Amino acid sequence: MTEARTGATTQHSSHWGAFQAEIADGRVTGAAPFAADPDPSPILASIPDSLYADSRVARPMIRAGWLEKGPGGNRDRRGAEPFVPVPWDRALDLVAGELDRVRTDHGNAAIFGGSYGWASAGRFHHAVTQTHRFLNCIGGFTTQKQNYSYAAAMTLLPHIVGTAQPTTGPVTSWDAIAAHTDLMVCFGGIPLKNTQVNSGGNGEHTAPSWLSRIREAGVDFVVLGPVRDDAPDCVRAEWLAPRPGTDTAIMLALAHTLMAEELHDRAFLDRYCTGFERFEPYLTGAADGRPKDADWAAAISGLDAETIRALARRMAAGRTMITASWSLQRADHGEQPYWMAVVLAAMLGQIGLPGGGFGFGYGCTSGVGNPRRKVAIPRFTAGRPALESWIPVARIADMLLHPGEPYDYDGERRTYPDIRLVYWAGGNPFHHHQDLNRLVRAFRRPETIVVHEPWWTATARHADIVLPASTTLERNDIGASSLDRFVFAMKQAVEPVGEARSDFDIFTDLAQRMGVRDAYTEGRDEEAWLRHMYEVARQQAAEAEYPDFETFWAAGHLETPAPTEPYVLFADFRADPVAHPLNTPSGRIEIHSERIAGFDYADCPGHPVWLEPKEWLGADLARTYPLHLMSNQPRTRLHGQLDDGRVSLASKIAGREPCWIHPDDAAPRRIADGDIVRLHNARGACLAGAVLTDAVRPGVVQLATGAWYDPVEPGADGALDAHGNANVLTRDMGTSRLTQGPVAHSALVEVERFDGAPPPITVHRPPPTVKG
Repeated sequence: MTEARTGATTQHSSHWGAFQAEIADGRVTGAAPFAADPDPSPILASIPDSLYADSRVARPMIRAGWLEKGPGGNRDRRGAEPFVPVPWDRALDLVAGELDRVRTDHGNAAIFGGSYGWASAGRFHHAVTQTHRFLNCIGGFTTQKQNYSYAAAMTLLPHIVGTAQPTTGPVTSWDAIAAHTDLMVCFGGIPLKNTQVNSGGNGEHTAPSWLSRIREAGVDFVVLGPVRDDAPDCVRAEWLAPRPGTDTAIMLALAHTLMAEELHDRAFLDRYCTGFERFEPYLTGAADGRPKDADWAAAISGLDAETIRALARRMAAGRTMITASWSLQRADHGEQPYWMAVVLAAMLGQIGLPGGGFGFGYGCTSGVGNPRRKVAIPRFTAGRPALESWIPVARIADMLLHPGEPYDYDGERRTYPDIRLVYWAGGNPFHHHQDLNRLVRAFRRPETIVVHEPWWTATARHADIVLPASTTLERNDIGASSLDRFVFAMKQAVEPVGEARSDFDIFTDLAQRMGVRDAYTEGRDEEAWLRHMYEVARQQAAEAEYPDFETFWAAGHLETPAPTEPYVLFADFRADPVAHPLNTPSGRIEIHSERIAGFDYADCPGHPVWLEPKEWLGADLARTYPLHLMSNQPRTRLHGQLDDGRVSLASKIAGREPCWIHPDDAAPRRIADGDIVRLHNARGACLAGAVLTDAVRPGVVQLATGAWYDPVEPGADGALDAHGNANVLTRDMGTSRLTQGPVAHSALVEVERFDGAPPPITVHRPPPTVKG
């Protein structure tokens, strides 16, 4: 199926959108956007750079200490030791032998197949699924639940509204908002930079045009958040900039105003909700002597009390859509703003009405809010789990550092397994995870770490066995997303760089060694799997929408029509709550949850409350670290993907990640625009390039995630990161005992000008190698 040829273009797709790979002399030289995309992402330009980057893993590699001394050898030197190139057969024999040793001596639960990450847009060569399928075939493994993007919401919302759909989608569609909404109140904003990307790819980036149409239809926007450009220029929003982490207090004050001025919908609360009578004494202060009014919230948030009251009145005066970005719940007590947003919407009484109610994640990825029908997507499956062993997604370091210790999660008392082998493919925990110095210590614990990687990321550098994986342009696949109307043929453009192989080919060879090849492959090669996956999806779809595979592959894509009617979240429930109850104990919206109250968690009681974060601008710690760090998603890459591409590199300052700081904060620190600065706290320190701007609230600095971790002293405790990786600064703890999500956005730092010669950036080059 390879179609690489000089002077040709080849259909392909990516998380940044579909494109035509331009080929000359057997190399990809460009990525031309899909012709039907109205607003293609400029990040596509980085794809050829990353394909041929110096950081590609060219051959199978073994860490020198592990190769010399065996499992666990020199594990304290992970990330610092050189690697030894070996032939594929030897590398695969070593991996198979380790898997057999660990499952025989310690059981399959001692194998951690985390492999969390976006990986490829392709649905077959999806490294996480391939990894899990293989490990299930050999008896199972320990895995992860949830995701880093909205872990707290995934666990909380089923208790409150019976489903995680308000976060995972579909949510009320843009066309319903344009036609019916008067006011859209956006906690955390609608960050257009995030709408460049979509897991599985997309054929059309529509969020900018939809938001412009919505604004021209007369919808007003109020955006609450510490970073101004989270409010797109096209919506001409009123920007309110509270202290980070105080959204719950603001929402409580809005609710208090609604009730005090009798603007709330008591009939809706009585018919569609349960537990408001348990929540009301807390709101009024009857339970604790402190009314949660606008004056109370003003002292916490820094907003003017009358501004809060006026916003509540505007929300009650017309059809209001309340939304919150995913980032809000990636914070200490991250459940509370989401729960309170649901309560606030319930008090307005507009849930289930066109253009009203609430929904989460608008602007957080491309496709959220798009009018769409349910699309049958070709999928590769990991099969039935062979073992019920798992941890919440963000508790990796806790698991590795504290085997056998108990922890709480969603009403369960669980125990961390004793992990001896980590198998990772298609992701990069040194991007996603918090407190990287702690993660470095945690990665010293397993006896063996195996990684499939195209590039020398920090995860690969901290592994023992690194197997070079091919990229999407070096294999055939199918790209598709439930948030998009298109399905794309992802045609191989070029031969793999170096000795890279697909994850499927790697696992097929391992499965052969371990006697499970037939179970893993089911007798199919790459082409047969693509045909099988497509045919299954075709049978699930209307025949008129999905042509046969040959026609689809020749055309390069298929397009399904947009729906003719807007989608409204919880419309059926609103129309008849008896015939269409929610999947909650009461069948209604749980303003107070008896189930959660029964867990007896002090950090997540039975109704939404204001719980002071451990790190925020109102904490005592702010006297030592007086700036709040916002480590949001980058505009020049996806997480850490394509950090070595031209778009990301062009944004750097002296090779380092840019850090936004308000001029009022820069002046007393003698920081000028373009200076190299050192951000630090008790967890770690990194260098970045200063950008002075009033687009951040005073007291806040913004440093996007995704700059590859580049410690000046690899393997050393608390090493300075030279590149600007925000996660050397963020906190590694759970949102609460209920959800155990990440709390990246609850972090305080200090910033100072860095004088002297800065250390070089080395992470985009391979680590040293030695002969075996």
